[in-house]
Amino acid sequence: MPVKTFRPLTPSLRYVAYSDYSDITKTKPEKSLVEIRKRTGGRNVYGRVTARGIGGGHKQKIRLVDFKRKKHGVEATVTAIEYDPGRSARLALLQYADGEKAYILAPLGLQVGAKLMSGPNAPAEVGNCLPLRTVPVGLPIHNIELTPGRGAQMVRSAGSSATLMSRDEGYAQIRLPSGEIRRVNENCYATIGQVGNPEHENVVLGKAGRSRHLGIRPINRGVARNPVDHPNGGGAGKAKSGGGWQQLTSPWGLLAKGYRTRHKKKASNRFILVRRDGRPMKQK
Repeated sequence: MPVKTFRPLTPSLRYVAYSDYSDITKTKPEKSLVEIRKRTGGRNVYGRVTARGIGGGHKQKIRLVDFKRKKHGVEATVTAIEYDPGRSARLALLQYADGEKAYILAPLGLQVGAKLMSGPNAPAEVGNCLPLRTVPVGLPIHNIELTPGRGAQMVRSAGSSATLMSRDEGYAQIRLPSGEIRRVNENCYATIGQVGNPEHENVVLGKAGRSRHLGIRPINRGVARNPVDHPNGGGAGKAKSGGGWQQLTSPWGLLAKGYRTRHKKKASNRFILVRRDGRPMKQK
């Protein structure tokens, strides 16, 4: 999927870079596999803003993606590659031999007409979904479960993939895109291959209007506000990093830099072998 750029005839066209959508084969979603997305505008049930910077945007429908792939042993045919406004990856529309349809994340290289299958007896080919105990070591994988039967939770964004490194004592060791090495139950399912649409990282919004189309409203910096509006507001001296006694915080005083948000005693720490910064995780 190449990225499309333009001659700088206007200030915004100088920077904008669009996807050319040449990989899309079907422009309208499958009606039976979509739901209406109700927008909140960042408000809760009382009408109060609880999430800033949200509002407006183009209408979108939620595509019901099959992250569990429970139809084991039933062959499916890829009938279309579709766009999903709610995620960076493309979707593949599957039609099973019994007539049922489902969406999955489209792996890199998947073409219309390809035959896919899920289950422990499925071959280790791109797009097939297998338990980690049957995936050959060293293969790139995506769409990985954390708990058996719960559905895929990790490695779902465009262009990402993890690597199965080894298996030991009922667990598989997986190197995630962040560099973290983590143990996952070998009965969890994963899909073979890399998530498609890797050129997504080269897309540039290029103008404020495209953020508004996505439902993102502008937020100004805390240091540019008045003291009554933000802990970092006011002052004659100006420093973008805070500076002096001031530490950059959220509007409610939570530190914004250097503050570790992961709980030290989180139960899943025991599954992490190497952290994403390369340091080994201390096991207790």
